[in-house]
Amino acid sequence: MPTGGVNAPVPVAPEATPAVDPRLIVRQEGIKGYLGEFRRRMSSGELGSLPVVLALIVIWAVFGSLNSSFLSAQNLSNLSQQIVGTGMIAIGVVFVLLLGEIDLSVGSVSGLCAAIFAVLNVSNGVNQWVALITAIVGGAIVGTIHGFFFAKIGVPAFVVTLAGNLGWNGLMLQVLGATGTVNLSGKDVVSRLYSTIYGQQIAAYGAAAVGVVLFLGASLVDSRRRQAAGVPSRPVADIVLRTVLLAVIAFLAAYTLNQYKGLPLALLIFLIFIVVLDFVLRRTTYGRQVFAVGGNIEGARRAGINISWIRISVFATCSTMAGIGGLFLAAQIQSASQTSGGGNLLMNAIAAAVIGGTSLFGGRGKTWSALLGALVIASIQSGMNIQGLSNAIQFMITGAVLLAAVVVDSLARRTQRAAGRA
Repeated sequence: MPTGGVNAPVPVAPEATPAVDPRLIVRQEGIKGYLGEFRRRMSSGELGSLPVVLALIVIWAVFGSLNSSFLSAQNLSNLSQQIVGTGMIAIGVVFVLLLGEIDLSVGSVSGLCAAIFAVLNVSNGVNQWVALITAIVGGAIVGTIHGFFFAKIGVPAFVVTLAGNLGWNGLMLQVLGATGTVNLSGKDVVSRLYSTIYGQQIAAYGAAAVGVVLFLGASLVDSRRRQAAGVPSRPVADIVLRTVLLAVIAFLAAYTLNQYKGLPLALLIFLIFIVVLDFVLRRTTYGRQVFAVGGNIEGARRAGINISWIRISVFATCSTMAGIGGLFLAAQIQSASQTSGGGNLLMNAIAAAVIGGTSLFGGRGKTWSALLGALVIASIQSGMNIQGLSNAIQFMITGAVLLAAVVVDSLARRTQRAAGRA
């Protein structure tokens, strides 16, 4: 028998609190909110690009204090061109690392594609655009082969790409023939893409302005779409602040380039690749599937994602970017030879992606990692060259920086797991 009687009050369920992203709440509190969000992100291991940005600032400050020529417009402009080849390859490595895998063949693939272009165009007189497309398609085919053996046959990516590193290097030597070296004419499309510099100041400033406007427009459109869908969106003040920060960096870079020769076309192409592929990763269904497979492959499979297709396409993308990077590297030295794709290129490409903030454990990274990481590595090498340090010292310091990046990544992942965010 009820003890409360007929007039007993009926318990009422508490009203549900609407779900609001706490990060958006603190952003609306101004500077205090940003500081609170920063502390929360650091405590939960969400470091983002902060470590590599701080490292780059320290590197530039140290070498700039040791020799004023390091921060000169000429040296920085040269750096912006020199990072393009390795940076292009690193973009492809980012895609593979997002799956939690590795590609050890990117160096050999880059040399093979450079050899294909040089032999077709210079040695056989094939139209330069046909030779260029053939070389890039060759890289895509190589990556598809890697992806097939990995996704369909089940051979570990490490083994597949290690075998590819040897095999494609042998094919490159076969393509180059007995001479072993094919010199580019300097007037071909690849050489012109690398060496062209727009000397008019409006070119660099215009590119900076276009980039800032596109960022602002994309941010506002994304915020409006999220509001229309009833999901949390960035406040306008947040968007404006980010746009202002980007504008300062972009126009400062444009000013520096204009103090020497102007805007290198190679750098502009590199940035376009970064932006377009960043859009693919963050704003398309395909990109979200790549992150899903890298973050939780079993969950992605249960969600109906075609795991094999994602893996094959990612390795194809990686080798395609390796081929494009190899073409820029060939244009940089004006030849394709038996040493193309060799040396420390493979390690530098992987190191650039990792140092730039892409996780070795998969599921976290951006194409911008390739730019930041390549800048760090090239800055270290340039600074030590100016100081007259040997290659041995350069290798040891670069290795130490790579190890530090992996340690930071591991500690951040452990912190995220402890905070329930991994």
